[in-house]
Amino acid sequence: MRLYAQTRARRCRQALADLVAVVLVVAAVRFALAVRNGIMMLAEPGRKVEDAGGSLASGLNDAGNAASNVPLVGGILKKPLQSAAEASNGLSDAGQSMQDIVGRLANLTAFALIVTSVAFVLALWLPPRVRWIRRSALIRGLVDAPGGADLLALRALTGPVADLATVSVPPGGLADAWRRGDESVIGDLSRVALRQAGLSP
Repeated sequence: MRLYAQTRARRCRQALADLVAVVLVVAAVRFALAVRNGIMMLAEPGRKVEDAGGSLASGLNDAGNAASNVPLVGGILKKPLQSAAEASNGLSDAGQSMQDIVGRLANLTAFALIVTSVAFVLALWLPPRVRWIRRSALIRGLVDAPGGADLLALRALTGPVADLATVSVPPGGLADAWRRGDESVIGDLSRVALRQAGLSP
């Protein structure tokens, strides 16, 4: 199985197409990661809420512990402070939950962008590449097959007329010489068909 053409022009076009496909995939991944980082900036308020809630809860717990040392009313003072600390912990949890949601959204968006972009590039690049590989293998198989040269010559005759400029035209024309089984003309035409496919004779 041949991955690249043997003729320079087609091989250069194939290599260029491969390079463009790789560049597009890399650009798509970088763009998706940039979008992800942009979305993750929305988690900053959640981080601030979490930090503020944690600091407030810690401060209220310390105040409650200090208030419990007040004689007679220490227990009464400590309870509301502990309740407020628990509420602050709930605020901290809400901030963490917001960060988790934003993180999941950012990851999902980046994944969707990467998959969509890569699938689009592959849909444009892969089918022609696979077609050429299969076609070149089929044509290469015809070279040594019985009657393969005749089929290649017929392929050249039905291809672009400009490609036949290198073939010397015998009296009666190329088609007539092919029908008569002229080995020289058939050889020339089969070489044209190979060049059309990007293969060396």
